[in-house]
Amino acid sequence: MLENLEQIKLKFSEKLKEVNSKEELEKIRVAFLGKKGLVTEELKNLRNLSNEVKKTAGMQVNTLKNEIEQAIVEYQKTLEEREYQREIASAEVYDYSIPSEQPTGTLHPITIVQRQIEDIFKSMGFMIEDGLEIQTEYNNFEAVNIPKNHPARDMQDTYYLENGQLLKTHTSAAQNTIMRKYGAPNPGETLKVLFPGRCFRNENIDACHENTFFQVEGMMIGEDISISNLIYFMRVLLTEVFERDVKVRLRPGFFPFVEPGFELDINCAICGGSGCPTCKQSGWLELLPCGMIHPNVLKMGGIDPEKYTGFAFGLGLTRLAMMKYNIKDIRLFNSGNLKQLRQFVK
Repeated sequence: MLENLEQIKLKFSEKLKEVNSKEELEKIRVAFLGKKGLVTEELKNLRNLSNEVKKTAGMQVNTLKNEIEQAIVEYQKTLEEREYQREIASAEVYDYSIPSEQPTGTLHPITIVQRQIEDIFKSMGFMIEDGLEIQTEYNNFEAVNIPKNHPARDMQDTYYLENGQLLKTHTSAAQNTIMRKYGAPNPGETLKVLFPGRCFRNENIDACHENTFFQVEGMMIGEDISISNLIYFMRVLLTEVFERDVKVRLRPGFFPFVEPGFELDINCAICGGSGCPTCKQSGWLELLPCGMIHPNVLKMGGIDPEKYTGFAFGLGLTRLAMMKYNIKDIRLFNSGNLKQLRQFVK
């Protein structure tokens, strides 16, 4: 039997050298390892041997079988590499120095505005953080002073998930996580964080409302933070974004996570304040809810409200982009209309 195995091994090696395709390799595999293959026949012949001889002969046949299987696998890789090299050699040669005629892509207008705002706040010492889009009820509501059965929850139609979590309705959902991540600032220092993100609400879609929109949340916490700090940062923001003086108004507003709370409205850039569908004929567009962080929110974030104060604001990135680029319909942003979106370059 040993002599037969050596002959089979030699024959396999000679046949393998002649193989030039996967089809030929498969034929070789069948000829040696198939149901009627040479190695398979040797395995069948083991039953005719005595028990003493069968053990040794069986090991030799299995060794040969494994060697052939491994050789076929390796040769398969060799054939694939040859095919790959042939494809490279036959591929059309391109002159990469020739300017492309394909139009280059552009950033989405919301992305442009978001990056601009991030640069503005980074220049003022703010850190940029990301917030999860899928949040717990606690982070989205309780941690920002909106307890269960609170009337404020009726203002928002929330997308709940089957696992009990939800799609965040505002970027404020990240406040508690960020406070606990960084903790209270050291004496004489401040915690300044900006966290943009996508939000979701079950809104009736119209020219100024979408069920998927973008916000950017900012907060500053320290020992002597006041409303004057908030007003200063908002003035810097709007002046830098619009690159001109912008007419705004600050009016009292109720938000459970700030006390006192304010609404910062911007004069509608679409109609100049005369009234249009975008601003619902009011001449103003709600842009920036803000205020001093509620003591309960600081406390739930692990920060002592007796020692620290802070402000927070939630800026509507989508609406800000509408004003900056004079876009009349918010639905354009999610339309996928490349002809319209390509025009925004900065």
